[in-house]
Amino acid sequence: MSSMLQFLGDWGHALAAALFAALAVWVSRGQGSGAERRLLVTALGMTAFWALYAAFSGMRGAFLGISECLRNAAWLLFIFALLHRGEGRQTAHPRAVTVIYGVLGILLALQIGIALYAMEIGRDTDFFVTALDTVKVLRMMVAAGALLLVHHLFTISAPEGRARIGLLMAALVAMWTYDLNLYALSYLSGGDVDELFALRGIVMAFVAPVMALSARAAGGGRLRLSRTVAFRSLSLVAVGVYIIVVAVIMMGIDWIAGPYARIIEIGAIFFLAVAVLGLVPARGLRALIKVQVAKHFFQHRYDYRAEWMRFTDTMGRPGEDAAPFDQRVIKAVADITESQAALLMLPSESGGLVLQASWNWSDSGVPVPAISASDAAAIESTGWIVDLDSVRAGKSDYAMPEWMLADRNAWALVPLIHFDRLAGAILLARPLVDRKLDWEDFDMLRAAGRQVASYIREAQGQQALDDAQRFDEFNRRFAFIMHDIKNLVSQLSLLARNAERHADNPEFRADMVLTLRESVGRMNEMLARLSQHNRMTQEEPRAMPVSPIAERVVRTKGKAHPVEISGEGVDAFADPVRVEQILGHLVQNAIDASGSGAPVIVRLGRNRDCATIDVVDRGCGMTAEFIRRDLFKPFSSSKAGGFGIGAFEARELARAMNGRIEVLSRPGEGSCFTLFLPLAAQNGGHHHRERAA
Repeated sequence: MSSMLQFLGDWGHALAAALFAALAVWVSRGQGSGAERRLLVTALGMTAFWALYAAFSGMRGAFLGISECLRNAAWLLFIFALLHRGEGRQTAHPRAVTVIYGVLGILLALQIGIALYAMEIGRDTDFFVTALDTVKVLRMMVAAGALLLVHHLFTISAPEGRARIGLLMAALVAMWTYDLNLYALSYLSGGDVDELFALRGIVMAFVAPVMALSARAAGGGRLRLSRTVAFRSLSLVAVGVYIIVVAVIMMGIDWIAGPYARIIEIGAIFFLAVAVLGLVPARGLRALIKVQVAKHFFQHRYDYRAEWMRFTDTMGRPGEDAAPFDQRVIKAVADITESQAALLMLPSESGGLVLQASWNWSDSGVPVPAISASDAAAIESTGWIVDLDSVRAGKSDYAMPEWMLADRNAWALVPLIHFDRLAGAILLARPLVDRKLDWEDFDMLRAAGRQVASYIREAQGQQALDDAQRFDEFNRRFAFIMHDIKNLVSQLSLLARNAERHADNPEFRADMVLTLRESVGRMNEMLARLSQHNRMTQEEPRAMPVSPIAERVVRTKGKAHPVEISGEGVDAFADPVRVEQILGHLVQNAIDASGSGAPVIVRLGRNRDCATIDVVDRGCGMTAEFIRRDLFKPFSSSKAGGFGIGAFEARELARAMNGRIEVLSRPGEGSCFTLFLPLAAQNGGHHHRERAA
């Protein structure tokens, strides 16, 4: 080493020793007490001792490596104390991070042991050279591990804690980064990098003032461990462990393989790189790591603040490109358990639950209804989350549908309860890392289910309000139309009178008068029908035969398109006017959907306690999504210029008579609308008994 480097090395380390000693005295006289402050003073004092020893003994002092190990140990104890204090109180520390501190402590002890043994046997032995290389590798490992722990400490600190310890952590990063590069270059070059050893004292002299800026407040840093930071820090630790493992493997190959070491090292590095590149992007591995982090680093599985913010962000995401409401509902709940698919089911007219929407789940195997009325009532009465694996194992009393139990991907059923009423249910698929549901899952899903139920009820209420407003506008339009038609009728009547009085040609006049009178008659008939429709005057249900009404509708509609009737009708308990209106809507829709030569079939029959009328076409058919979302929605029409009222009005008229309409349809195969009406024999007798009572 040149005299200039010797001068810089000696006086640089001496300056650093003086600065760190002064800093230790300054911090020890500061206000406050506690283990963190004492450890900080100890770390500063050990750094001063190490720098002073380096200044007096030079770069090859016998105990220089041991003093450096003691310095590193003191700083690791200090940052461990900060990490261990957590939110300002003594708490159980994450085991995985504690293990890393322990491993670094073992490496420091191993360095001291090797250094003492090497001094015992002397410098002129082969073991000394090997020991020197081993110590360099161990020092690289300690420096890399210490940098990872400093990063971990800083990233999990609360914002106020970061402000206090930020500069101190930056100084430690500078110290250990310099050490890592120093020993890495020394090991790779196979010689002594005297320049870097000499300049380390000057670097440490610059580090001391940086530490002084934050050392007094360093003991006040408060830590808040988050799952995101823990996962990222663990990933960083894994990278560091990977580097250390590679370094150890390379060193072992150098010792064992001899002249073939270079080829084996290249092959080993290639294999490890391919293995890492293949495993890291895997979603299953990432999900497994997250589960293990939540399991071993935290008392609770969920970060409730983060989950709530993600939930509200998913539900209330604005913008035109946002997903539909049903999709947001499903995803908000599925994201909690990291389920990869889910189904949303809402109540139907019969009291059961029918499929409303799906997310990453094929709904082709879901029947109608998806959950029967009795099962839905049982779910509503308890409000419990259904663990389907427990049901399959016979450990639960719930009677779930067979299709749900047969699908092994179905994992949990979350009821959506709103004011003790069932607003729907969400079926969750298994997460990537399969696990059993526990009490925390149940609590989290129950709270999310109630919140989702309120969102659904609010959306349904808003939809009902919108429909009412549109109906009001629809009625106002009819009033305007009626007024215009009245004016037109008056004009046509006047024209007819003038034509009778002034036409010169008797034949033309007679034909003109006849045409105008027919037009006036049609207009008056339209006015009468519109007025009656607007007043919604209907008769009370009574026993009535179904066949004559069906035949009349078939004759009327059959003039424009082939319509056939089959089956035997029974007596129903209904209003003939409303039944004719329903059949008129259904048959007309079937005609509109059919080709020019494809007949529409009207089939009469009976199903248990109901009279049935099927309207079948072989038209384009409808998707399950359209049937669920749009078919019976008012003002939603697939026909150009259509009001979208026919199917909605038909369903409402059927409901008013205690009936219902069910639909079966497949795209490209046609549709079958079935009108169910109460039988006259049962309802009529019941009606007479009520009147007699």
